[in-house]
Amino acid sequence: MSKNQESINTEKQRISEKLIKEYVIKRFEDVKDTNKIKDLVTFQAMNKYMIMAHDQNELKILGNIVASNKKIQFSEILIEYEKHLKKSFEKKPTIKTHSNVIMQIFGYFSKNFNQLEKEQFFKLLKQFQEEKISIGNILAEINPIIYRFNNTYLASQTYFLLYSDLQQGNIFKMLTKK
Repeated sequence: MSKNQESINTEKQRISEKLIKEYVIKRFEDVKDTNKIKDLVTFQAMNKYMIMAHDQNELKILGNIVASNKKIQFSEILIEYEKHLKKSFEKKPTIKTHSNVIMQIFGYFSKNFNQLEKEQFFKLLKQFQEEKISIGNILAEINPIIYRFNNTYLASQTYFLLYSDLQQGNIFKMLTKK
């Protein structure tokens, strides 16, 4: 795959990667202000897929940092976490990393899909991988499914908040009406 194919066309995104990074870092600053481990755990959970789209290895490191809260002082955890959070945003998401995140999300509701819905999902994923639709388009299609299956964990993800193009229609709504 060429470098051009591997990178996301930012013209198709609603929000620039710079603004996404700034938004997430600002939310982390809010966590630092509260100085509570529960807020860091919530932050990590809400930003899991956003961080995964940027750097899966850093996501693992961040998870280990949060899990070390019984062994290390919280102030040290925050310093280490911030360093790795910023490092995770040094990598730009690619079609490959977004596809991985989308497949992870698919796992939450794939068992509830009928065959037609599964085919439609993989058709959309292929269109995204071939750059025929943007990340915002595919997430706009997936977003209503999260609510259909009442998945509050996915509904709280900043990944959907910052990347979805909410103006798009939803093919899955049409499929369930048939």
